Amino acid sequence: MAVKFRDYYEILGVPRSAKEQEIKKAYRKLARKYHPDLNPQNKQAEEKFKEIQEAYEVLSDADKRRKYDQLGANWKNGADFTPPPNWGGFQGTINMDDLFSRAGQQRGTTFSDFFEMLFGGMGGMGGFGGSGAGPGTATRARWGTRAPKGEAETELALPLEDMHRGSLRKLTVRFGNAEKTIDVRIPPGARDDSKIRIPGAGPGAGDLYVRLHQQPHSLFKVNGDDTEVEIAITPWEAALGSTIQVPTLDGKADIRVPPGVASGQRLRLKGQGLNIRGGGRRGDHYVRLKIVVPKELTDAEKKLFQELSRVSQFKPRNGNAG
Repeated sequence: MAVKFRDYYEILGVPRSAKEQEIKKAYRKLARKYHPDLNPQNKQAEEKFKEIQEAYEVLSDADKRRKYDQLGANWKNGADFTPPPNWGGFQGTINMDDLFSRAGQQRGTTFSDFFEMLFGGMGGMGGFGGSGAGPGTATRARWGTRAPKGEAETELALPLEDMHRGSLRKLTVRFGNAEKTIDVRIPPGARDDSKIRIPGAGPGAGDLYVRLHQQPHSLFKVNGDDTEVEIAITPWEAALGSTIQVPTLDGKADIRVPPGVASGQRLRLKGQGLNIRGGGRRGDHYVRLKIVVPKELTDAEKKLFQELSRVSQFKPRNGNAG
């Protein structure tokens, strides 16, 4: 059965030679632009967001990207595609974590028929060595890395929301010919590159260490215990002040934009950042403002700006910036 080919490089707007950081940067920019929370009731933006997620799922994972690149560079986006003879499907590590979390609630998604034909329908976020899934679902991890004294280490990639709130994951690990599924309890407030020790889960009843990695978030940046989101505002909101809604880890929140703010200025929502382990406290959530000027104006809008230009005493290039 033929499906429509998807050019994941074209979708993210990167060359086939793009490095990991270039791919991640392109993904963050596009995901922020088309995120459903910033485009409510916009079906086209939601579909575009899914395409972007699917492209990043493949290109951010070395195994999937290598498999995808074997198809060659001559395919065109949207062309009819049938896999080559003896196409073996995907045999690497699969991470079933769901990227599509909105207001802290994960929701299922289905990648395209093209993705499912290539990778067996195992959609979700990848990019690290480990593999995780929701409770009751066992997923395969990479072979554990041997450490001294019979210990082993593997890796697990998680959405920011899971590391913030904590979660329970089932992880299937393999040492030689032995394979077993273990429960991994993620504590609230876990951080990127932190480790969880599971006594007796390694080879020869040694300890297993699970190194956690935070998946890139399409909206939020993380700085220590704090989170940050960039929000666009209009020139008149910046000049006059306004109350706007912004996304947080807990859903939507109102924040007051004071009159006279500048582009790049940050506002703080105290105690709405990441959970801090062991203290019952949270970091802060920062809103970085970006003043966006309309590219096109109606005649009425143009007249208002012309009138403002005529009467305003604001001359920043003459030293009058107040």
